[in-house]
Amino acid sequence: MSALATTTILTGPSAAEPFDTAPCALHRTEAHHSEGVDVWNPAYTRPTGPLNAVMVFLSFPDATPHLTPDELAADHFPATSRFFEQASYGRFTLRPHTVAHWVNMPRPSTAYAIRRDWNPALRAAYLRDAFAVADPEVDFSRYDVVYFVADPDAPGVDSDATKVVNLDTPQEVDGTEVKRVVTVFERHPPDRLVLAHETGHVFDLPDLYHRPEDGKGDWDTYVGDWDLMGSQFGLSPDLFAWHKWKLGWLDPRQVACVRGTGPTRLTLEPLSAGPATSVPGIAGNVAFGLGSGTKLAVVRTGPDSVLAFEARGSTGNDVAGCRQGVLVYRVRSEVASGNGGIEVVDAHPDTEACWENSVYPPLADAPVALGESFTVPGEGVKVEVEGRTMSGAWTVKITPGALG
Repeated sequence: MSALATTTILTGPSAAEPFDTAPCALHRTEAHHSEGVDVWNPAYTRPTGPLNAVMVFLSFPDATPHLTPDELAADHFPATSRFFEQASYGRFTLRPHTVAHWVNMPRPSTAYAIRRDWNPALRAAYLRDAFAVADPEVDFSRYDVVYFVADPDAPGVDSDATKVVNLDTPQEVDGTEVKRVVTVFERHPPDRLVLAHETGHVFDLPDLYHRPEDGKGDWDTYVGDWDLMGSQFGLSPDLFAWHKWKLGWLDPRQVACVRGTGPTRLTLEPLSAGPATSVPGIAGNVAFGLGSGTKLAVVRTGPDSVLAFEARGSTGNDVAGCRQGVLVYRVRSEVASGNGGIEVVDAHPDTEACWENSVYPPLADAPVALGESFTVPGEGVKVEVEGRTMSGAWTVKITPGALG
């Protein structure tokens, strides 16, 4: 069943402009993993269409692997590919290719002192050795993404050290330049969707969690459960519509730039809804006819900031979601990765939800629910969730006010 008209404009000075997104497209800045969407950062591969990834499994002389490469590959695939297939509405396919045997590193695992905040010289030595032993086995010119997967049972391997390494000087191998590598040190079985999170960095997505200076306290205060780049454990880990716009998975007509001071009515499709046939094996996508309507509404709030509005439901990647409704969040393009470039606005600041399995219960009930209205503190922007269409989309009225 198709969605109703995606945008309805009220009379008056305001206008919803899904075909003219420029006024709401933040400029990309020099901040690491800037949330700007006006241009793509050419230093990164944009995940549109199919990309090939290679997984190389590294063993060490101080340990005999207890697992096979096939078992470790199954920890991450096809789950990682399915996540991106669903998130991109079938516009991006990650194709994994695995080296079927262990590749032996020249030094013991303990020699590299692997840890989360890794000594740069030791990390560089690890990568030099990894490329040297893998090169006879792999033609790196064939791949867009490189995963080096360490034997999780080796004594020097720290599961907290999994991350993307951006190489200051690209590694030249097989006639190509490798600019970044995903170093995987996960235990078996691994953290949920951890490889999808790290792969997001390969595509210029930032960390959205807050790392306390002393390592203690909540890490998920910025976005809670609501985006994979905040937490791979989130109940609703689908990527924000803002990120989907940045990655090229939304057409301009799917983004409504709300301007002026008067009210604008529009219809928002659930973020995860898309063609059901695009992701074999994923349950929960019940909005079969949705996928091409408006996914994101944006109100400009400053030179480098906007408010974003999207509908979140329990479908697709969000099938385990805690609450449904219209999620509101702030985006700032001048903020570097890990410093709060996106922050969810809590429409129910005095309550929390799903405390037994949410990564941050105070934000688990953040969306504006059906029949509710909410004025964003400090912005004067009001959102009213007026109804649902027969196809499951959300009818919304947004009033920017004097600050719009």
